[in-house]
Amino acid sequence: MRRAPYAIDDSAHSENADIWFAMPPGFVCLPLDELTTSWCTPVQEPSGLAVFGPVPRLARLLLEAGTVHCSLGLHADDVGDGGTLLSLFTLAWRATGWAPRSVLAARAAAGAEWAEHIEALELPCGPAALVQTRLSAPSELGLTAPCELLQSTVYVPCPDGERIAILSLATTAVEQAGHYRALLTDIAGTVSFENPLTDAFTDVPDKD
Repeated sequence: MRRAPYAIDDSAHSENADIWFAMPPGFVCLPLDELTTSWCTPVQEPSGLAVFGPVPRLARLLLEAGTVHCSLGLHADDVGDGGTLLSLFTLAWRATGWAPRSVLAARAAAGAEWAEHIEALELPCGPAALVQTRLSAPSELGLTAPCELLQSTVYVPCPDGERIAILSLATTAVEQAGHYRALLTDIAGTVSFENPLTDAFTDVPDKD
């Protein structure tokens, strides 16, 4: 069986990169900086702004929250009606005062409001904590009807003990809580604070 090759983003080879992770199939990277302006040009029709207005607003909210990566997830609902399930993955940073990594992870989990699930994780890169909550969509999005969101978050302290990487996965498919929690746990399991790539790495598919 042939498997699709991994797609390595150019940022993975940046000298300024300080975290690496892998995304499973079904996720498409969203350029937040471009989204904040792409639908807000003077030449655009008002009707277009009405349709896409929430997109730049969401991008601005994420950037203001310190988000450095955002991906849109599109997956088939295998246990439901077979439709498409949407999700949003984000990676952000939070500066902290120094503490042991296990303490930072525990503090982050304990500080989460309205948590319906809290779990300590031991990832290949070190200790972490997973928190799952349900919340309402931000009013800044201008949605016409209230919308409940399921949000799973993994807090991964950096080796220096002074920052936390925050991986979040949000979806309106609240009935799929266990599946999305497992999906985010799998993503968090790929996190590395040391470059896992080699100079000899080539992006080629596996052989039969």
